Amino acid sequence: MCRRGDVGPSKMCGICGWVDFSGDLQESRDVLAAMTATMACRGPDDEGMWISPHGAVGHRRLAIIDIEGGRQPMTAEEDGATTAVLTYSGEVYNYRELREELAARGHAFRTRSDTEVVLRAYLEWGSDLGSRLNGMYAFGIWDTVSEELLLVRDRMGIKPLYYYPTPCGVLFGSEPKAILANPAAEAVVDAEGLRELMGFVKTPECAVYRGMYEVRPGGVVRVGRDGIARDRYWRLEAREHPDDLDTTVRTVRELLDDIVRRQLISDVPLCSLLSGGLDSSSVTALAAHALREEGNGGALRSFSVDFAGYTEHFSPDDMRDTPDAPFVHDLAAYLAPLGVEHHDIVLDSADLMSPAVRAAVLRARDLPIGIGDLDTSLYLLFQAIRRQSTVALSGESADEVFGGYRWFHDPESVGADTFPWLAGAAAPRFTALEEVLRDDVRAELDLPAYRARCYRQALDEVPRIPGETGLEARMREISHLHLTRFVQVLLDRKDRMSMAGGLEVRVPFCDHRLVEYVFNAPWAMKTFDGREKSLLRAAARDVLPAAILDRRKSPYPAIQDPGYEKALREEAAGLVDRGHVPGGVIDLAKVRALLNRPQDPSVTDDVRPALEGFLQFAMWAGRDGVRVAV
Repeated sequence: MCRRGDVGPSKMCGICGWVDFSGDLQESRDVLAAMTATMACRGPDDEGMWISPHGAVGHRRLAIIDIEGGRQPMTAEEDGATTAVLTYSGEVYNYRELREELAARGHAFRTRSDTEVVLRAYLEWGSDLGSRLNGMYAFGIWDTVSEELLLVRDRMGIKPLYYYPTPCGVLFGSEPKAILANPAAEAVVDAEGLRELMGFVKTPECAVYRGMYEVRPGGVVRVGRDGIARDRYWRLEAREHPDDLDTTVRTVRELLDDIVRRQLISDVPLCSLLSGGLDSSSVTALAAHALREEGNGGALRSFSVDFAGYTEHFSPDDMRDTPDAPFVHDLAAYLAPLGVEHHDIVLDSADLMSPAVRAAVLRARDLPIGIGDLDTSLYLLFQAIRRQSTVALSGESADEVFGGYRWFHDPESVGADTFPWLAGAAAPRFTALEEVLRDDVRAELDLPAYRARCYRQALDEVPRIPGETGLEARMREISHLHLTRFVQVLLDRKDRMSMAGGLEVRVPFCDHRLVEYVFNAPWAMKTFDGREKSLLRAAARDVLPAAILDRRKSPYPAIQDPGYEKALREEAAGLVDRGHVPGGVIDLAKVRALLNRPQDPSVTDDVRPALEGFLQFAMWAGRDGVRVAV
């Protein structure tokens, strides 16, 4: 169910474009059409293109509100001539305030969409408009008067945006595939790209493909005849936290109430993602209460992923103490009086090993950067949800904001001279593929040195408070590393897997007001009850049952069926027997050695992640046009 308004956010979409100052792009409409077509999965409802001699933009639309009025690309005119063209993907949650302010400044609106609010905001404030937006967005604006392209990305990097400089301009798109559909771009991954691909450090701006970049979260890229300029309108800042514990908990709750209410607006079916953990349960409960308080008589649907036999045969591992399903069902029963309708999406090994599904996951990702069955099951979950809902609220990013991962609370990981997620029990899942590289390739890449260099660069960016020392200073570093690096991996994964099926996922915990506030709360306050995510637990205590409040952090589930690894082994053995893997960097003898190890029932051993990475890399490197240059 959803909360409707007279004006609202318009859509999640796929955008792309092309600037070339050397010729006439009107002669290349077919190329722009090919770029736009790659974004069809992100925008199945509509398509549009706008083209001029030096600037061209394409758009694919997933309509959420103002189905008729929000068509794109959207243009602004003055005296009958086009002055600016916008291709936009996103949701601006403070659209109403901005619309009123812009109307007071003399702007007239033709539609109900927030697309037009963004366009009018550019006309009023120019490249400073990003600092006025609250939401998740990525957009390109071609100014026909100055002949300048402006690319803008939201503060936390929820929505992706890539660009590829050319000798005479730039290509851009929501995903690399849009850029790579243009003959001016090449799908080449060199040694530096492989380091980033396998390092699991998520360097800002690095897009892995040679010559391609990401717009940095909170960043602006300007492209004109004099070249490309990069700037940032937002970054985390260190400030003294002025509030006591009670005030902090109250402020967190007030922020969450406002954030969730803003993100409930939709003219299409809306649901929540529910894992039975503190994060997703808090969002689901707050959404259900908000809808009830507003008198909306409809139900809020919730969805969870499960595996056949998972609960009955669950075995605890280094990351998970309990299965999700009992907690999911406890919360669903607890919220049933508020109209919550829960649905389990149950998968099995055959679902996860489907060649068509795995190919779709890789196509959505553009690179072999998936986390094994976790990506595949998430894709299938979103496909199932899309049959009933178009918008979903997620608990993603609460761990980064509030300090939820186990390595936040592991002294060895906290004290390690590297990214904490690469120092603990989870590290093998993130770094497994390098174990099957050829020795000479591994020596050339020198991934330990690359990680060390990226870690130092990341630490150099951490804002400091004078006099802050010891554990408080270190945990500020840990928090910043997660909010600028690790969270990008998960946000990108969630965006790609959801948009591959035309599902919009909103992430309330990424609201920049909440991120800024909690980032500056002392670590002692974030752990005041001796547990992880103390502030969130206290802020949501009145809307959750004790079982959820007492549950220890458990990450997204991984299938434990031995049949899944057996199928991985059989497929990998077939590739090894053929004696060749595209890309030229894999040592088949090392893969064979992995296959000779006895199967371990644990999902955290180093064989299964390595086989998953190997198979995905082989599939990607064998695609037409892909070249590994090492």
